[in-house]
Amino acid sequence: MSVETVSSEGLHAAMVDQLLADHAAKGLTMRPEVEAALRAVPRHLFTPGVPLEAAYNANDPVITKQIGDEPVSSVSAPWLIAEMLGQAADAIDGGLVGRRVLEIGSGGYNAALLRELVGPSGSVTTVDIDPEVTDRASACLAAAGYSDVVVVCADAEQPLDPGGTFDVIIVTVGAWDIPPAWTGQLAPDGVMVVPLRTFGMTRSWALRRIGDRLVSCSQRLCGFVSMRGAGAFEMRYVDIADGVHLRLDEGQQVDPGIIGGLLPQPREQAWADVSLPGRTVLADLDLWLAGRLAGETDLFFLLTAQQEAVDAGIVAPAWRFGTPAVLDDGTFAYRSALRWTDDLFDLGACAHGPDAAAAAARMVKHMRAWVDAGSPSPVLHVVPAGTPDGDLPAGTVLDKRHSRIVLTFATTPAQEGTRT
Repeated sequence: MSVETVSSEGLHAAMVDQLLADHAAKGLTMRPEVEAALRAVPRHLFTPGVPLEAAYNANDPVITKQIGDEPVSSVSAPWLIAEMLGQAADAIDGGLVGRRVLEIGSGGYNAALLRELVGPSGSVTTVDIDPEVTDRASACLAAAGYSDVVVVCADAEQPLDPGGTFDVIIVTVGAWDIPPAWTGQLAPDGVMVVPLRTFGMTRSWALRRIGDRLVSCSQRLCGFVSMRGAGAFEMRYVDIADGVHLRLDEGQQVDPGIIGGLLPQPREQAWADVSLPGRTVLADLDLWLAGRLAGETDLFFLLTAQQEAVDAGIVAPAWRFGTPAVLDDGTFAYRSALRWTDDLFDLGACAHGPDAAAAAARMVKHMRAWVDAGSPSPVLHVVPAGTPDGDLPAGTVLDKRHSRIVLTFATTPAQEGTRT
C-alpha cells in the first residue's frame, strides 16, 4: 500500500467524520446508508490533479471548469452533497434502494454516491450540457469502478427520455425555474431535489410530485454554479456604493443612483426586542421577509457587500453575501447585523431616507411576526404556468417562465424565542 493510499484513506475517513459532526451541530441526523456511501466512494478519484487535502475538504467545492472568472462546473462541497442526498432519501418512501435516479449537472462524484445508494437493482443517469464535463465525468466514474452509470450530454431543459420516468431527480446546478420536462419525467409520488432560486435566494428544496404540482417537504441553504442552456436566467448586480451592491432577480429594475444617494443620509436602527438562540434558522426568516415585503414595497432585493465596506460602516447587513432589503417610497431598509446578549440575539433593521425610522420599524414588525408564529420554515408549491389564481394555495406568488411558485409558511404558536 502506497503512502498516498494511506494518506487518502485517513483524509477520507476524517472528512466523513467531520460531515457527521456538522450534521449533529445543525440538529440533523445523517442516514446510515448516506454515511456508508460517503465512506465507500473515494472523492479524490473525481478531482484528479487536486491535492488530497483539497479533495477531502468537507466544506469546499472543487472547481473543475471556468469560463473567464466564472465557475461553470464543479465537484460540489461534501457537506452539501450529504445534505441533499439525505433530503432525497428522507422524502421518498422506502429510501433510494432500487430507485431510478436522474442527476442534472454532472461531476461524477455525486453520481457515484447515488449508485451506491440505489444498489444493484437501481440505476443512475447523469446529464450535463457540456461535452467536456460529461467526458470528464465518464472518465472519473470508470476509474472509480462505476462504469454502469449512464452519462448523457444534453440540455436537460428538454426531456431526456420521452415517455420514461425517474423516481428521483437531483439537480446539482442552480436553477431559476422548474421546466415541464423535469416534472413530466418524475414518476407519480416521485421526489425532486433542486437548488431553486426565488427572490435571489437559493435553497435546496426536496419536492414531492402530487399530480401536476410539486410540494416541498424540506429545504436547505445552498449555493451552486448556475444553469446553462435554455434554462439559464441572469442574476444582475448593481453597485450602489464603494463595495456595496444590490442583487437583482426576477427581472427587477432599479436606479442605483437613488439608493446610492440615500446611504450617506443618517442611519436609523430598529430592534425587534426578541431573544433567540444561536441555532435559529435565519435563512427561513429571510424567505419570510421576502414573501411579505415583496408584495407591499416598491422593490425587494438582496444587499451584498465587501468586508471592507462593512468594516468602514457604510452598511451593517445581517449577512454580507445576501441580506433582504427594500426600497419603499424613497426609503432604503435592510435586515441589520444581530445584537447579542450572552448566548441570545435580537433581530434588527437599518434604514436610510426621508421615512427611515418608520421603514426600519415596518421591517422589524415582520421579524416579530415570524418569531410569534414559532419561527416557521417555508413550504414551496410549484404549479404549471397558467394555473388560475383560485387553484393556488394562500401565499406569495412568484411567476416564472414555466411555473408559478407559491411560498407559504405553516405557522404554529411560538416555540423558540421570547420577547425581551
